[in-house]
Amino acid sequence: MRLTRYTDYALRVLIYLAVRESDQDRATISEIAERYGISRNHVMKVVHQLGRLGYIETLRGKGGGLRLCQQTTAINVGALVRQTENDLDIVECFNPAGTCPLSPDCRLRGILGEALDAFLTVLDGYTLADLVSNRSSLQTMLCLPTVTPTRGSAQ
Repeated sequence: MRLTRYTDYALRVLIYLAVRESDQDRATISEIAERYGISRNHVMKVVHQLGRLGYIETLRGKGGGLRLCQQTTAINVGALVRQTENDLDIVECFNPAGTCPLSPDCRLRGILGEALDAFLTVLDGYTLADLVSNRSSLQTMLCLPTVTPTRGSAQ
């Protein structure tokens, strides 16, 4: 199973906001793009969807920026992956429009379906808090100042 870059970037944005979180100082799209060395346009698309999904709050203008609007313990990794991956059909036969002649009686489909379910079940067991439990190390790697955890952040 391989996740798209889009989902990878969504996870990175949430991790960044969780380890940087401060009510007075919001992150910016440019800042996140720079820290990760990824396209500002990609980050903008991800941030837009994360805002629509209710994971982050985006404020425009002076004093604006981005911040989490849920506690890190409330953001489930499996749910996020399901919401950001637009195609979890890991083989053609998962799609009803597939053309594989073996689809009607292929056992591989069932086995791969079971594997996909197991993959997602493992992700369901983790939250953003688990991903940022090494907060100070992540802050160092992202060249962020050390901040005191707030609003349910993990430390």
